[in-house]
Amino acid sequence: MLHPLRQMSIDSLLVANRGEIACRVIRTARRLGIRTVAVYSDVDKYSLHVKMSDEAHLLGPAPSIKSYLNQKKILDIAKTSRCIAIHPGYGFLSENAEFAEACAKENVIFVGPSASAIRDMGVKSKAKSIMEAAGVPVVPGYHGDDQAYDHLLREAECIGFPIMIKAVSGGGGKGMRIALTQSGFKEALESAKRESLQAFGDDRVLLEKYILNPRHVEVQVFGDKYGNVLYLMERDCSVQRRHQKIIEEAPAPGINEVTRKHLGEAAVRAASAVNYVGAGTVEFVYQEESGQFYFMEMNTRLQVEHPVTEMITGTDLVEWQLRVAGGEPLPLSQDDISYKGHAFEARIYAEDPSNNFLPGAGKLFYLRTPIPDEITRVETGIVEGDEVSVYYDPMIAKLVVWGPDRSSALRRLAKKLSEYHISGLATNISFLLSLCNHPEFQVGKVDTDFIPRNHKDLFSVSEPSSEIIIQACLYILMKERFAVFGQIAKNDPLSPWESGCKSFRVSHMSHRKIYLHEPSSDTEHDVSVFDNGDGTCSMHLKGNVYPGVNGVLLNEGGKTLMISYIKGIAYHSWILPSDNQIHVISHTGIFQLHQREPRFIKAQLEGEGAGDAIAPMPGVIQEVCVKPGQEVLPGDPLVIMIAMKMEYVIKAPCHAKVEKVFFKPGDSVAKNVELVHLDRQ
Repeated sequence: MLHPLRQMSIDSLLVANRGEIACRVIRTARRLGIRTVAVYSDVDKYSLHVKMSDEAHLLGPAPSIKSYLNQKKILDIAKTSRCIAIHPGYGFLSENAEFAEACAKENVIFVGPSASAIRDMGVKSKAKSIMEAAGVPVVPGYHGDDQAYDHLLREAECIGFPIMIKAVSGGGGKGMRIALTQSGFKEALESAKRESLQAFGDDRVLLEKYILNPRHVEVQVFGDKYGNVLYLMERDCSVQRRHQKIIEEAPAPGINEVTRKHLGEAAVRAASAVNYVGAGTVEFVYQEESGQFYFMEMNTRLQVEHPVTEMITGTDLVEWQLRVAGGEPLPLSQDDISYKGHAFEARIYAEDPSNNFLPGAGKLFYLRTPIPDEITRVETGIVEGDEVSVYYDPMIAKLVVWGPDRSSALRRLAKKLSEYHISGLATNISFLLSLCNHPEFQVGKVDTDFIPRNHKDLFSVSEPSSEIIIQACLYILMKERFAVFGQIAKNDPLSPWESGCKSFRVSHMSHRKIYLHEPSSDTEHDVSVFDNGDGTCSMHLKGNVYPGVNGVLLNEGGKTLMISYIKGIAYHSWILPSDNQIHVISHTGIFQLHQREPRFIKAQLEGEGAGDAIAPMPGVIQEVCVKPGQEVLPGDPLVIMIAMKMEYVIKAPCHAKVEKVFFKPGDSVAKNVELVHLDRQ
């Protein structure tokens, strides 16, 4: 618990962000009695952070550069709404030195470090020089001003491959590429520069020796305006995809108390070297075998994963931010800091893990989360019916749990993930469950190569059991009954919406077949249904007979709960229908099935459409690399897309001639839309 503190000097706060972090800041501000003002783009008009704030102001159109990155508009809103402070959250303007300076000039408190600290740590080449001078170990590499290709290649050769290419002004995995050999260096460098320019307006890069199978361990630091700096333990963020974190935990597994102290003290030296004020994170590359660690970068803001630190230390880091920004000293000394238990944070994304984690966008038709309590947090800015926009990060929520030790916390995380149900777009929830159940992860054997190394185990398809398929068929039968007798009286005992319903009618036929398609494995299931004449039916599936099948449909808060009676067992499942699709949600997972006519003929012309360039996700066209009439070879870039702030290069699959280009730079495109039509040569 915090020591007693005086009344907050900040009484009005503009939150210059969106989504879950805006909601997170608003919750703490409201608890402290601070008036909150939100800002929003036109696509966020009805979002949760707008509803939670005391007032909200429109910034502009959806693209970030015209809304959440519009410094002048945000400052104008702060002044007109009489806010004395701005909290930038993370991302957007949180590490923008020019914005911090602009706030100071307008006498608006920037809830974060000084512009000079942001600038020193934001330019990675300068940060490494400062760290070396402060006695913090750094990874061997090149961070000079000469950005000529030939010079960078020579430096890479001197360092030795594999090489990590990183945007000088980067963060969050943007502008980061790995060149395993010299032959792949040029393409990786050009891609990193393009993405860096798009994300940060700066295409400069630095080179680092890429350490194989490292762990990503970071330390939470905090400083005040009186020169006090302390650390609040470390976090492990090793399990990543696309160089972006997917699950975090605190404390880091396998770190002994001596190493923990050395990490913390090195992080404090790093923060003190730039007179750091506020919340920050010093990130290290850690080699478990040797126990050595190297400075990677410092994030001069609150991190996405800060809740795991709060859970084990009993602190509210947003409250600390607001108090320190208001001129108060740190509420605790280093000797007062201790930790208890273990915490995990799982990031729930709109993405398709089976398709290289490609991000998605769309509407959340159904959303059911675990019930929050003292040791379970659901950090989100999205409610059912909201859309995940193509313009912003695809993170839906963060699920945070605590336990007295790592194994109990991990069991709780798996249980709560099984209670997190989403329909309408692809998510990574099933993948996170596979991760929690993996034997190596369960014992803390993690590193940044964990996902590709365990790809086969983590991406195994979870097939629906026969009982799940029968439940889907049962719902179809009951839905048809309701469609025919939907106007029957409320007390009709055969109404599938009555809690007392004990039976149903199969149809007017004594026998029928239901055909289901399972898209995850492209499997067809045909189920024979026989009316038993007593309100139940028998179903034949995969050579097995399931007699006396019956069910009850319940309306629970507008959602359909089905109780299915199969071989004397009552199964409870939530049913999410959508056109001809059925999602069956049970304690074993979420299963999608399509009702369709029998597929007697499966014909597809060999190569039909195979030569076309198709958008793998919704996004915006950044660059068109070809024109009609041009010949291309396999691997040649056709179109460069930007989606969820990441760059994707669509390449030619074969030797072909460009017949037609359908879009131009700046156009928004939907998933599976044809971008370029090719004629095979």
